[in-house]
Amino acid sequence: MIPSLATAKRIVIKIGSALIVDPATAAPRTEWLRGVVEDIAALASRGAEIIVVSSGAIALARRQLGLNGAKLRLDEKQAAAAVGQIRLAQAWAETLSEKSLIAAQLLITLDDTEDRRRYLNARATLSTLLSLGCVPVINENDSVATAEIRYGDNDRLAARVAEMMQADVLLLLSDIDGLYTADPRKDPEASHIPVVPVITPEIDAMGGEPPPGYSSGGMRTKLVAAHISTQAGCAMAIALGNRPNPVAAISKGGKCTWFLPAPEGRSARKSWIAGHLAPQGTLTIDAGAVKALENGSSLLPAGIKAVTGSFERGDPVDVLTAEGTRIARGLVTYSSIEMATLAGHRSEDFEALLGFRGRDEAIHRDDLVLF
Repeated sequence: MIPSLATAKRIVIKIGSALIVDPATAAPRTEWLRGVVEDIAALASRGAEIIVVSSGAIALARRQLGLNGAKLRLDEKQAAAAVGQIRLAQAWAETLSEKSLIAAQLLITLDDTEDRRRYLNARATLSTLLSLGCVPVINENDSVATAEIRYGDNDRLAARVAEMMQADVLLLLSDIDGLYTADPRKDPEASHIPVVPVITPEIDAMGGEPPPGYSSGGMRTKLVAAHISTQAGCAMAIALGNRPNPVAAISKGGKCTWFLPAPEGRSARKSWIAGHLAPQGTLTIDAGAVKALENGSSLLPAGIKAVTGSFERGDPVDVLTAEGTRIARGLVTYSSIEMATLAGHRSEDFEALLGFRGRDEAIHRDDLVLF
């Protein structure tokens, strides 16, 4: 069954820089923004809770600061974000207030959602804001985030927020009306895909290069977002944003691509594990271990053939087959140095190898998510 905004109780709406910033004036597109807020107000009036993930801070400040180069250095992006975030928040606060809605601003980094305690704190803050009738407006905290702790695009940030808040629908407003079999800008034979029941390798292969201009995403990051959100039980839609009242257009059956949620969304904790975007390493395992994982068992060091990366106990790592295919992600019970020592060995050898007897599992099944 095709999801519907009309029945969704909690909706995350992601808006990119190319939609919210007028490239001619480097100012907010106020009239377009008013149309979006009209849509938000209509959804809120029937009891839906709305969270907005809004890009645009850097784009709003570039011209003001004289940063007109094609590519900004990280420190220039951080400076632009510090200036532009004020303008972006003001635009949202003023426009939402016209409909008697209260805007709340949250700035988040990748670390805020990868660290379990900070993840829970962010979720609690958002839940409280929603209970108070606010419309949280979220952006990546570009003024402090370094290259190593950045999402880099708000598609994946929005998916992480949708997963964290157990949203019913994630709506990505874009410069394209959905997923196509090929890039429609280059291939006139490309056909639109209205519904994606399951994200297959063939669907993943349809992600193209990021578009030019302000956008830092593109279809590839939207498909990553679809993986995160649908596995958490949240439907996702890619829809054309550059039109009046774009959310209402989707409610009325406008053209878009729906990604259907997994039949059984993962538990909150396993969704958090699966949603990690910065795994600290990899464990390559043999065919016997692959079969054991598929049957619901934990990962034992005896089945590990290779260890890469630098990680500590409790860090997330990807689990790969001998062919290099990622089949799982989990939280390790040993550091990378210890894991490399234990790889290929049985539990009775652990004490002699490490000088102490730790857990039998490399990753316990409760800390493991299969893809």
